[in-house]
Amino acid sequence: MIVCPNCNHQNPDGAAQCEACYTPLPATTACPNCGAPVQTDATFCGQCGSNLRPSSPGEVGASTGLDPFPGVPDLMAPDPLVAPDPLVASPQSSMPSSSPDVSAPVAPVPATVVSQPPAQEQASVTPPAASSSTPPASAATSGSSKTQLQQQNARLLHVQTDTMIELPAQLSVIHIGKPNDQIPPDIDVSGFPNSEIVSRIHADIRVEGDAFYIEDVGSANGTYINHNPLPSGNRHRLRTGDRIGLGKGDKMTFLFQLS
Repeated sequence: MIVCPNCNHQNPDGAAQCEACYTPLPATTACPNCGAPVQTDATFCGQCGSNLRPSSPGEVGASTGLDPFPGVPDLMAPDPLVAPDPLVASPQSSMPSSSPDVSAPVAPVPATVVSQPPAQEQASVTPPAASSSTPPASAATSGSSKTQLQQQNARLLHVQTDTMIELPAQLSVIHIGKPNDQIPPDIDVSGFPNSEIVSRIHADIRVEGDAFYIEDVGSANGTYINHNPLPSGNRHRLRTGDRIGLGKGDKMTFLFQLS
C-alpha cells in the first residue's frame, strides 16, 4: 500500500494519485533484495529490511580494508592536560564565623489552629432541579444508537433503460460483469443493451465502512468515471451522481446513488 503524504490514506500499490484527496503519490520502485514495491526515497525495505541507500565511504573502507580518504594526513594526538594546582586554605578560613550556630536548638513554633465555623452557619447550596422538558439520558442514548446503526443504501441506475439496481449490502466486494467460470458477477449486465462491450470480469466495487470505491480489473474496453478513463490499478471513491461507463462510447452507463 502507498500512504498519501497529505491525508495518510492507504492507496493500492501502483496508484498515481490519492483516491481520497487526489494528491499525487510518490513514485515506487522494486526492492533489489526481495522485489517488494518500495518508495524511491525509502531508506530500508519494509518487507525484508534491506538497506536501500548506498554505503558511505567510511563503510566501504571498513569493509574492504582500504583507506577511504587517501592523501589525508592523520590527526596529531593532543597534548596531555595540565594538572591543576592544589588549593591552599586562606587565613580567613581559620577565623570563627560570625554566622549563628545552626546546630543550636530552635524553639518550636506553636501551630496555628484554624477554627471551623459551626455546621449550622455554613451556607448550603442546593442544585437546581432538572427541568421536566429535558429528555432522559437513556432516551438520548437509545436515539443516538439507532442513528449509528443506520446504513447507507447504494444503488446503480442504468441510464439507457432507467433500471434501478440495488447493491448487495452484505458484500464487501461487488463484481460487475457477465457470467463466467472464474468469478461469477454479483451484478450481471448481460441482459442490458450493448452488453457485448462489457468484459465478463470488468470492474469491482469495494465497500470500506461508509465509502464505496470502484476499480477496473483488466477489462478490454475500460471503465470511465464522469467520461474520464479510470487507469487499471487505480480506485475512485464514488459519490452521489458519479457517472460510471462500462466500455467506450457511453453505451453502458450507470449513475451511482446513495440514500
